[in-house]
Amino acid sequence: MAVDSETMGLRLGRDPLCVVQLSAGDGDAHLVRLSRPDYDAPNLKALLADPAVTKILHFGRFDIAMFKLHLGVVTAPVYCTKIASKLARTYTDKHGLKDVSRELLGVDMSKVQQSSDWGAAKLSPEQIAYAASDVLHLHRLRDRLDDMLRREGRAELAEACFGFLPHRALLDLAGWEEMDIFAHA
Repeated sequence: MAVDSETMGLRLGRDPLCVVQLSAGDGDAHLVRLSRPDYDAPNLKALLADPAVTKILHFGRFDIAMFKLHLGVVTAPVYCTKIASKLARTYTDKHGLKDVSRELLGVDMSKVQQSSDWGAAKLSPEQIAYAASDVLHLHRLRDRLDDMLRREGRAELAEACFGFLPHRALLDLAGWEEMDIFAHA
């Protein structure tokens, strides 16, 4: 299941979670508008925590932390296309969804709506199209990145990183967002 979220900003603890978008890889995207502050979304929470469903995200670290903070669930198991890109595409430093999708899938994505008002009473057609585009290509992107990871002998390393990602998100929520606790210094 491809998953992404839209928030009022990128600061954990300050910015609310507003929209979660989902795609089963069948060409359809579903948007869940969250009612704040109660975030009552039992079906979404069950899906995010379901151990039988791998959630495909791009920069999952942020989404997973937001889901834990606002929905109270640990999202797992996960596959992060940004981590996969960084491990497989070492020839570039461009690992944003727009750049990876353009190179590997030939898909040009507009990011104009990324910094729009996701807490508005009504989402614009442009916001809806933008939110959908963030999940519609993640299954194909995962497939392409998996081929590259296998070719480079890094598939097992990627899986280990994906397994750690929910723990990394919990470290972010606990105050170690900017610190690498594994570094010597």
